[in-house]
Amino acid sequence: RVVALILVLCVSGMRAETARYPVPEEAERGSFVANIAKVLGLTGEELLARQARVVPEGEKQYLQLNRHTGDLVVREQMDREGLCGQNEPCLVRFQVLLESPLQSFRAEVRLTDINDHAPVFLNKEIVLKISESTVPGTRFLLESAHDPDVGNNSLQHYSISSNEYFHVYTRRRNDGGRYAELVLDRALDRERQAEVAFIITAVDGGTPPRSGTALIRVVVLDINDNSPVFTRSLYKVSIMENSSQDTIVVVVSASDLDSGTNGEIVYSIVQNSEENFETFKINPKTGQIRLKKVLDYEETKRYEIDVQALDGGGLSTHCKVEVQVKDVNDNAPEVIITSLTSTLSEAAPPDTVVALFNVRDRDSGDNGRTTCELMGEQPFRITLLAADAYALVTSETLDREQVEEYNVTVRARDEGSPALSASKTLLVRLLDVNDNAPTFTQAIYTMVMTENEPAGRSLGRLSATDPDAGENARVRYSLVPPATGTLAAASFVSVDSESGIVRSLRPLDYEKVRALEVTVRAADGGSPPLSAQAVLHITVRDENDNAPVLLHPAPESSAAAELVPRWAPSGYLVAKVVAVDADAGQNAWLSYELAKATEPGLFRVGLHSGEVRTARAVTERDAARQRLIVLVRDRGRPPRSATATLAVALVDDFSDAFHQLGHDPASGQQPQVADEEMLTTYLIASLVCVSSLFLLSVLVLTANTLCKARVPSELPPPSPSCYADGDFASDGVGVGSTGTLSPAYRYEMCLTSGSGRSEFQFLRPILP
Repeated sequence: RVVALILVLCVSGMRAETARYPVPEEAERGSFVANIAKVLGLTGEELLARQARVVPEGEKQYLQLNRHTGDLVVREQMDREGLCGQNEPCLVRFQVLLESPLQSFRAEVRLTDINDHAPVFLNKEIVLKISESTVPGTRFLLESAHDPDVGNNSLQHYSISSNEYFHVYTRRRNDGGRYAELVLDRALDRERQAEVAFIITAVDGGTPPRSGTALIRVVVLDINDNSPVFTRSLYKVSIMENSSQDTIVVVVSASDLDSGTNGEIVYSIVQNSEENFETFKINPKTGQIRLKKVLDYEETKRYEIDVQALDGGGLSTHCKVEVQVKDVNDNAPEVIITSLTSTLSEAAPPDTVVALFNVRDRDSGDNGRTTCELMGEQPFRITLLAADAYALVTSETLDREQVEEYNVTVRARDEGSPALSASKTLLVRLLDVNDNAPTFTQAIYTMVMTENEPAGRSLGRLSATDPDAGENARVRYSLVPPATGTLAAASFVSVDSESGIVRSLRPLDYEKVRALEVTVRAADGGSPPLSAQAVLHITVRDENDNAPVLLHPAPESSAAAELVPRWAPSGYLVAKVVAVDADAGQNAWLSYELAKATEPGLFRVGLHSGEVRTARAVTERDAARQRLIVLVRDRGRPPRSATATLAVALVDDFSDAFHQLGHDPASGQQPQVADEEMLTTYLIASLVCVSSLFLLSVLVLTANTLCKARVPSELPPPSPSCYADGDFASDGVGVGSTGTLSPAYRYEMCLTSGSGRSEFQFLRPILP
């Protein structure tokens, strides 16, 4: 059953030889046609791996390929007469397409006719009027039977039932069809038999043969010795297929030498086919043949009409009219999609097959030659597989993030004049591939967290976008674990994986942690996932949660003792209150003020320096002991403060200083016995030292007198001996340059050698 196929597979774009397989029409579903695997020299696994498939040329799929066995079988019964009519051979064309690499070959199934139709006469009764004077041997054209089968299964011959006047003769037309002529064997005698009736049978050549019958009634007419005569026995005419209905095709003409009714001619078309009956009509008086419907070159290219001229006496004659239909470019090309991949991965490489389609134009010649092109600039191109068979493939890499879908318009155009075209639009959607990492809207996010803020507060939100789609675009946020040995910011803040909201996990102390910096990651849901990183900088905003702390005087002492001479002028520096605040900004800006004093008008405090100075000159009326309370306040909201207590003694000499320092009327307490004993010890030691110095001085003066020629009459002017800078360095309070303290102060204390009384002199402070 299988005709050998010589098939040359080529790379996409090359043409292949066309193979042909015979299949009887009306073959049952599943009937074997051919083994494609053997023809191609491939195994079933190779057919399956290369996605072999059958692509029909038309819109209906009649064949089916088993990829496992390579068998090509009938998928749906095929009616040869319905598909091809009288055309022979009847071919059903298809392609076998292979991928990786893209290859194809064309093949066709030839439907062999089976004898499934019997000949049929259009009229079951045929009436002939024959004059009794008709001579034996005269031939009469009979109506033809119609058999849609072809070849040997079509109508082969006619026969009539036995009678003594006629026999039938089967003749063949130029197109291969057969028609019957009735031959008169002996002269008719109307007076003997006015009508002769018999059966005509049309038989085809099938096995077994089929037949159709009709009744022929021959009415014998009275004598009419002249038959009509056509001017031509054959009329040839051509007509355009776009001619309108009722257009005159041709005018036939016949003449009759008889007169009267025997010379009156009536024209008629001998209905030798149903198609002629539906297409043409004739004016019985004028012989004009007109169209009953619009012609279609693609359906029928040629008509053969038998015309009869009958006179009033019953004599007739016949002629033939051949009508050739001329093609007009009235059919636009058809784009028939045979395979379509409506969704395509954006990672598909170039030359990926998107669709397979055929272009068909029912016209002929230049009107039927077509070209195919794509409309617009798109990443696709058309590849020619075979005659009128094309593949739509990708021409470059695709990117769904730039274009999500394409409306690909394929236009087919013929070469007629004017040219006709048709378009088919294919929707190709791209499937997303995770080829884009998330992108943060900022490289560095800065957020502010208030000191001592409770846990769970929202600090801000991270935002990252991913141009992919679906899970590939679903962004999840996380903190990147820090390197070992660094501050674990994850213990202070957290980030919501879905929303990107950053929240605090616990309160922070600005004085311990002033800022945090952590790396955050945004990862998508692709496989494998892609990610991006950004820096999250969290600044801790200071709150006024620390009160000022006193450095001088020391907060643990009850009161700091300061000595002021009675002769101190206005602006004399008594002491300096030094305080610090662990907060920052205006929360650490300190101001000083005199909150309480024994004599408020005697002293004043520098607002920013904390220096306690005399507001006026000290007088004898001022109390010897003064108590000052200095308030140190920051500028926070609400402000915090601390107080320093200073005990100031107004003294005249050194001895008064000890007395004043030992009794504090404001305190209301007497010196303790232990302090008095200690003071006595210090006084005795001082007396011993002074006596020793006095004796030493006497010895030095005596020696000096003996050595010099003269003794000065008086002592030299007093020369104050001051302690060097380094002598009291260890006793001062040093304040660094950081914080809110002003520069350090040193105080110089000198004793005059000529003073009659050993008293302290308080001089100006030495600024650095």
